[in-house]
Amino acid sequence: MATGAPMGVRLLRKVSSTRGFARVAPHFIPAMDRAVHRLTRGKVLLSARMLPGLVLTARGAKSGLPRVTPLACMPEEDTGSWILIGSNFGREGHPAWTANLLAHPDADISWKGEDIPVRAHLLEGDERERVWERALLFWPPYATYQARVPRRIRLFRLTRG
Repeated sequence: MATGAPMGVRLLRKVSSTRGFARVAPHFIPAMDRAVHRLTRGKVLLSARMLPGLVLTARGAKSGLPRVTPLACMPEEDTGSWILIGSNFGREGHPAWTANLLAHPDADISWKGEDIPVRAHLLEGDERERVWERALLFWPPYATYQARVPRRIRLFRLTRG
């Protein structure tokens, strides 16, 4: 998403950067997305109106049980992979799905109605920095999220497994 984004996108960026959004969104958006995704048999994610989105199914880090999480993503169309950004809306603590992928990198995603097995790779070092710069261009509020928390936001690349 370029800097010269339409007014609606600029407004969404501004609202999504607020602390109020960070308090409310984690409770509302995933529940809404799970329900709509289920009702449309994997074809629709409402939050994808803001950012591209997928539904991640990963085994729980401790339980090993399947955990279903709707997430924004940054598709890498040239390689057929996806970047997941563990921003947690700029809240303290890494989101649980990141621990799940660290413990069990083999997972599944629902992407535009297609179920795809994937393997997650935590990005580190120079690779992480290059992708982080692209993520900030893609969705500038990630910079606000990072500025609010002392932890380093985790980035994962999902590749077809």
